[in-house]
Amino acid sequence: MSNCCGTNVAFDGCSPGFRRALLIVIIINAVMFVIEMLAGAAAQSQALKADALDFLADSVTYGLSLWVIGKSVTWRANAARIKGYSLLLMGVFVLGMALYRAFFVAQPEAELMGVIALLALAANLASVLLLVRWKDGDANVRSVWLCSRNDAIGNVAVMVSAGLVWWSGSHWPDVVVAALMAGLFISSALQILQSARDELSASASCKA
Repeated sequence: MSNCCGTNVAFDGCSPGFRRALLIVIIINAVMFVIEMLAGAAAQSQALKADALDFLADSVTYGLSLWVIGKSVTWRANAARIKGYSLLLMGVFVLGMALYRAFFVAQPEAELMGVIALLALAANLASVLLLVRWKDGDANVRSVWLCSRNDAIGNVAVMVSAGLVWWSGSHWPDVVVAALMAGLFISSALQILQSARDELSASASCKA
C-alpha cells in the first residue's frame, strides 16, 4: 500500500487476524487489572498496583485502537496520541506514588507479589506473542505493541522486586521498581507521541 505522496504506509491494523488478536488481548488485560489491583491492595505493593493500572489503561486504549482500525490516518494518529498522553500521565502518577511510598514504611508481602507477578507475566507474554507479527505497524498499531512489551518487562521487574523485598526485608525495592516502571511508561509515551506527530505531519503534507 502507498499513500498519496507515493511512500510506503505502515500496517494500519486492517486484517481479521490483528482484530482477533487485539480483542483477545483486551480481554486478558481487563481480567488481569481486577486480579492484580486486588492483589496489590492485599500485598500493600505499589509495584503491583502500578502494573494493575497499566493493565486498565491498556484494556481501554486497546479498545480505542480496535475502534479506529480502518479509519483515516488522522483518526488513527489521534487515537495513538490519546494513548501516548494517557501513558504519560500514568507514568507521572506512578512516579508520584513511588515517591509517596518512599515515606510509607510498611513492607509489601513479597510472596503474594511474586505469585501475582508470575501470573501477570504469563498473561503479558501471551499478549506479546499474539501481537509480535504486527509490531512495526503505524502509530496506532505500534502503540499496542509497545504497551504489551512494557507490561512484560514490568512483570519481570515486579518479580525481581518481590525477591529483593523478601531478601532485604525492606520496602525500598518495591519503590525503586515502581519508579523504573514510571520511567518506562514515560519513555514509551514519548515514542508514541512522536510517531503520531510524524504521521499527522505526513498526512498534512499530502493534502497541501
